[in-house]
Parts: sequence; structure tokens; C-alpha cells
Amino acid sequence: MLNFDAFEVLTFDCYGTLMDWESGIWEALRPVFANHRIDITGERALELYAELESEAERGEYREYKIVLRMVLEGFGSRLGFMPSQAELQRFAESVKDWPAFPDSAPALQALKKKYKLAIISNVDDDLFAFSAQRLQTQFDWVITAQQARSYKPSLNNFHLAFERIGLPRDKILHVAQSLYHDIAPAKALGLATVWVNRRHNKPGFGATPPAQAQPDLEVPDLQTLAGMMGLM
Repeated sequence: MLNFDAFEVLTFDCYGTLMDWESGIWEALRPVFANHRIDITGERALELYAELESEAERGEYREYKIVLRMVLEGFGSRLGFMPSQAELQRFAESVKDWPAFPDSAPALQALKKKYKLAIISNVDDDLFAFSAQRLQTQFDWVITAQQARSYKPSLNNFHLAFERIGLPRDKILHVAQSLYHDIAPAKALGLATVWVNRRHNKPGFGATPPAQAQPDLEVPDLQTLAGMMGLM
């Protein structure tokens, strides 16, 4: 069992952990598929998204809006349609409309009473600003892929966070939904981790690539974690 009193900082993945990105992704994709008469289930679309996104994030850094354009172009290549420039633009900006999980803002506000909070997210600065409004919490540090010039699971993103935070790693607890992007690299760096298994009642890995990693604690949502800490 984790000793929550040992930590001073909680670092969070954002999309999938705090923001309901799977709902946001599907709501953005659904009208495109309808326009092109593509018959695909939400779960299959999310699995394909995971594959296409991880491909687009490899190699030379490109901003997340470009990654999203590449993902939609990839859907077109795989499923046999040509997305319009308007569809590509709308999908690239769709992060602005992705909703927060209902428990995220109140849980973050509760956690903020005891800990400093940081974001380590695969996103552009301007896109995160829209999500931050939905989360209604002042983070002490925000580390984006745009700042790191790389995407998790790259360890570079975490090293930048360590530089900014300036505390020993045993004072930091990383909280995230993706085993692939977060739990595996965080464990490799010696961080304690909490897996927020938002898909606990669904099969498969959804919008994240499959991965194996052993978190120190698994919870179904952020409210549960805050409750275990005695803060909600």
C-alpha cells in the first residue's frame, strides 16, 4: 500500500485520466464517418486511433494539431475515404471540445489542499489551455509535448518535469490512465504510480496502445483516489 504522506507532488496525465478523451475523440470522428458513409463501431475506431496516433508521434516532433490531422488522414487511408480540409481542421482543433470526467475537477480541488499538482501531457500549450478551463484547478507545473518536443512514452517528457519540479523522485506520485504512455515509463524511472483505470468496465485498451505495466495502485476514477487519501 502506498504511503500517501510520503509524497509532495502529484503528476497527472491529462487526456484519458482527467479529460474523457475517448468520448471526445468519438464525437469528433462520428460526423466524419457519417459524411463518408463509413460503418465502424466506436470501440474499433478508438483502437485504430491508438495505432495511428502512436505512429504519428514517433520520430521527429510535430505539434499535436498536426498529429491529429495525420490520424484522420490515416483513418481515410485505412477505411477508403478522403477527409476534406474542413474535416481535418475541425478534428485537429477538437481537443478544445473534449469533456472532463465529472469527478476530475472536484477531485483535483480536493487533492490540491494537500499536494502540489503537475500536468505531463501529450498536447500543445494552446489546446491544454481549453482543457484547463474545464478542470477548474490551478496547476503548479504544466509540461506539454510542445515544451518537451517529444511525446510520451518518451522519458524526455518526464525528465523535463523532474527539472521543473526540482524534488527527489520519491516525493512524486504519477497518476495516469495509460499503461503505455505513462505507467510503464514512469515505473522505468523509479516513480510510484497510480493507474486510474477509467476503462475498468470495458474490454481492451481503447484509445491507447496495449501495454503491460505494474502500477503501485489501481483505482477506477480520481474521486476514489482522493477518498483513499482522506481528502473527499
